[in-house]
Amino acid sequence: MSVLVIAEHENGHLKPETAKVVNAAVAIDANVEILVAGSNVAEVANSAAQIAGVSKVRVADSATFEHQLAENTADLIVELASSYSHILASASTTGKNILPRAAALLDKSQISEIIAVVDADTFKRPIYAGNAIATVKSNESQKVITVRASAFDAQGERGACEIETLSMSLDNTLSSFVGIEQTESERPELNAAPVVISGGRGMQNGENFALLNGIADKLGAAIGASRAAVDAGFVPNDMQVGQTGKIVAPDLYIAVGISGAIQHLAGMKDSKVIVAINKDPDAPIFQVADYGLVADLFDVLPELEAAL
Repeated sequence: MSVLVIAEHENGHLKPETAKVVNAAVAIDANVEILVAGSNVAEVANSAAQIAGVSKVRVADSATFEHQLAENTADLIVELASSYSHILASASTTGKNILPRAAALLDKSQISEIIAVVDADTFKRPIYAGNAIATVKSNESQKVITVRASAFDAQGERGACEIETLSMSLDNTLSSFVGIEQTESERPELNAAPVVISGGRGMQNGENFALLNGIADKLGAAIGASRAAVDAGFVPNDMQVGQTGKIVAPDLYIAVGISGAIQHLAGMKDSKVIVAINKDPDAPIFQVADYGLVADLFDVLPELEAAL
């Protein structure tokens, strides 16, 4: 039996989360296949075929999969599921939308947001906002799993493997695509950015978030925020980093004016290097920071930007 990885893609490009999920998949079994479902996804399939450890890419290219609606894609996964012992997807918005539906249709208990593979039946996943790690063993004959991509390195590349075209077009009438409202930004996505700078309640208002722009531009960074800043209306909620926001693990995470509530730490504590700027020397953020600066952010940020 093989492992099936559901590819993440957007605007005709394979998202980096897919290579990270493949890393988890190869720890389960050496025979890993990728499913690419969408419309006009030849370039996505070619990129997926070059990920090391992938033996085959299966492509369902149809207008019914254009917007990756959960109902259509889950039905497709169920159609293919009998060939696989494990079905994996990233614990992203898309993966969390699709895979639980597939698990329910297959009558299997999903294992969510794993951060490590012990063996083919046993996995580790965070609980209690990341304060404890549960080791979960599943006796299901077929395992449906979402992977916290930030916990795994991306697989490398090699020569392209076989690409199989599936002549399948499933149109589940339970839902239909109406439209999309998407934030346009020249900065990298929070989930994929190598550097993230986030502001918290200490920024005092939304206008002060402009102080982060110059630093972000110089570092090629994405800009995030704590839940406190989002709830206060400083910035939109798509910038939220934390347990109820986006989980990030960049090479460098800079927390500005963020006290370090447990929910925020759960979303960024796996970052390679953490820098904290806060005028409160007792702020919990300093307990996880590699570098801490006790200072007023309104003094420090202009100096930091000038130094950069």
